[in-house]
Amino acid sequence: MYAERASRLGGAVVWTNSPSDPPAGPGAGRVLPDGCLDLLWNDGRLLVAGPDTRAYVTGGVPSGWAGLRFYPGTAPAFLGVPAHELRDRRVELADLWSPALVRRLTARVNAAADPASGLEEVALARAAVTGRSDPLLRRVVAALDAGRTVAATADELGLGARQLHRRSLAAFGYGPKTLARVLRLQRALALARSGLPRAETAARTGYADQAHLARDVRELAGVPLGELLGGR
Repeated sequence: MYAERASRLGGAVVWTNSPSDPPAGPGAGRVLPDGCLDLLWNDGRLLVAGPDTRAYVTGGVPSGWAGLRFYPGTAPAFLGVPAHELRDRRVELADLWSPALVRRLTARVNAAADPASGLEEVALARAAVTGRSDPLLRRVVAALDAGRTVAATADELGLGARQLHRRSLAAFGYGPKTLARVLRLQRALALARSGLPRAETAARTGYADQAHLARDVRELAGVPLGELLGGR
């Protein structure tokens, strides 16, 4: 069963996924692109999930997971690694940080009352000594999530197109056009899941029409919109 809550680390979300129950609902086991990076705990290991450009399908024997999901653009400062180096990847934290440090952090998480709380404590301690992300990055996300074009976003922030693209690669793992597309998908799914008709969902979220929405969902999620919505 999946559950999440706001983290004490600003802009982050703490989540858990227990294998005690079967997958709940359509799309279970399919992680959709959202522009975020996650610090993960799984069976006593610490890992990092990079930003996805396509749905990541989980597989294998079910096991318990805990994670800390970072707001888009905030994880690279925490991890010390440009986001594009982690795009569409799941890597051991020890591949990014000192193995000795990761062993100490892993022991701390494993000794906590629950892995999610332990992971949050580790992240809070680490964030206290790392640099903060550039506030401009939140403005990039806000502008694109509001449906502004990449050109309008660059103009609004006083950036050239190449500069915005370069900073987006480092912060989000991909260029602003891809980020805008991912954010639009998430907005559309939220409206569709609320019961809004698909044609109206497409119109409200900036798709040319319902067919355009359907194509984008299939390409990014790997399945038709109806499958994600459970036939709604």
